[in-house]
Amino acid sequence: MEHRPLGRTGVSVSKLCLGTMMFGQWGTKDHDESVRIIHRALDAGVTFVDTADVYSQGESEVIVGKALKGRRDDVVLATKFFMPFDDDPNHRGGSRRWIMQAVENSLRRLGTDHIDLYQMHRYDPDVDLDETLGALTDLVRAGKVRYLGHSTFPASALVDAQYVARDRGRERFVTEQPTYSMLTRNIENEILPLTQRYGMGVLSYSPLSGGWLSGRYRKDGDSAGPTSAARPQVRFDMDTPGNQRKLDAADRLGRLADETGISLIEMAIAFVLRHPAITSTIIGPRTMAHLESQLAAADVALTTDVLDRIDEIVPPGVTLNPADNGWVSPSLQPAARRR
Repeated sequence: MEHRPLGRTGVSVSKLCLGTMMFGQWGTKDHDESVRIIHRALDAGVTFVDTADVYSQGESEVIVGKALKGRRDDVVLATKFFMPFDDDPNHRGGSRRWIMQAVENSLRRLGTDHIDLYQMHRYDPDVDLDETLGALTDLVRAGKVRYLGHSTFPASALVDAQYVARDRGRERFVTEQPTYSMLTRNIENEILPLTQRYGMGVLSYSPLSGGWLSGRYRKDGDSAGPTSAARPQVRFDMDTPGNQRKLDAADRLGRLADETGISLIEMAIAFVLRHPAITSTIIGPRTMAHLESQLAAADVALTTDVLDRIDEIVPPGVTLNPADNGWVSPSLQPAARRR
């Protein structure tokens, strides 16, 4: 499998990254089957594995740790912190207190002495970025973390974090993990140009747009909601205009894939990988069949004609349902707008 440079770190990673959100209570509950899926991905040439402490409340990290026994050195291992882990208000966020506890918990569950890429799962405007980067810098200098990344940061926060790191002598974030698909293209406006400007790697998630581009959602088919509790039902409510636009686009994209002679899954993943700013895209299989259908995309190269037709269906920079962008500014909430 093709490897690509992870920004300017000097590290190379496979262009497909194995996402493990679907392993554990949120998806495949059988640990042995989850391990088999991970091993199949590694055998196929995947060298990049992404998880998070919040996935199935730590169970995903435990499964990944089991799967990587004896193979840890062959993998660039990424995990994330920040999301609420339980009802304790201090077991979340970007504070030094929580980061120092969260990393030890992740290291224990993963069965490793270091994390290659430690990522802040979301931006929080209420937490001083200097506090977060100060704690993360200490982890890098202690050898517990190799590199730092963030996920779904708005453009202003991405730039701010780079300046904070420079001005305060902190380790900087070297990767961004945004959502990106043929239906969710907002990051083409600012995020991807900024990652290129700062030499950052990009590991995008949800190339199938939460299952919308799996081939399942067609106008003449069953458009029932998600099969995983990890996906909010509201994103599949067919009564909303945004989801109706997605259904229409998914149907047209499915017909384009049929004409091209590839599966919609292959076209969706190949589309994401074609953007020059994308380092790797995260595939998130729940079953072995899901994995096999997604691995096949590694050998697909879309022609300019096909890319142009995709742009006609969903124009560059457009997200058909803004709720899918992953970041909603708190400044747009009623409490911030009412005077």
